[in-house]
Amino acid sequence: MSISDVQLKGSRYEIFDEYGKKIDDVSSSIGELMGIGLDFFVVSNGSRYVTYDDGGAKIDDNSDSIGDIITVAGLSISVRNGSRIATYDKNWNKKGDRSA
Repeated sequence: MSISDVQLKGSRYEIFDEYGKKIDDVSSSIGELMGIGLDFFVVSNGSRYVTYDDGGAKIDDNSDSIGDIITVAGLSISVRNGSRIATYDKNWNKKGDRSA
């Protein structure tokens, strides 16, 4: 299922599908929302980036030492580290790397 939006409502993140219907919600204690992909979203929690699926279940995590998230779109997460931009999937598998 596609995610169209994730909104903070009180102490919960509400997850909405492509029709604007609420799919699920999760505690905002999972971290700070960094971006929304096609069927996942990314939060920053302490020194970790964590991906979650459309039902609010954790997919995987990675250290924030990989760099700063600059974009989450479609199936990709783009991260800048110095003069390099790396692209990851929702499982934190590195898909590409290029000069910024």
